[in-house]
Amino acid sequence: MPTKITFEKQLARLEEIVAKLEEEQTDLDASVKLFEEGVTLSKELSQKLETVKFDEVGVVFAQGVETV
Repeated sequence: MPTKITFEKQLARLEEIVAKLEEEQTDLDASVKLFEEGVTLSKELSQKLETVKFDEVGVVFAQGVETV
């Protein structure tokens, strides 16, 4: 069974990628690979946040609490 990487670890990796891309010493090929990895991580993190948001809304409605 594949190991799932936690949200926090994915976010930390994305922060590492951003820091490396901000360095002027990173060559173009490495920058492109880092950028692609960052885009993938960003999409995965956004999906996780949306899932949590929808789960939270479902719990709120299940409890009979109205949201604005």
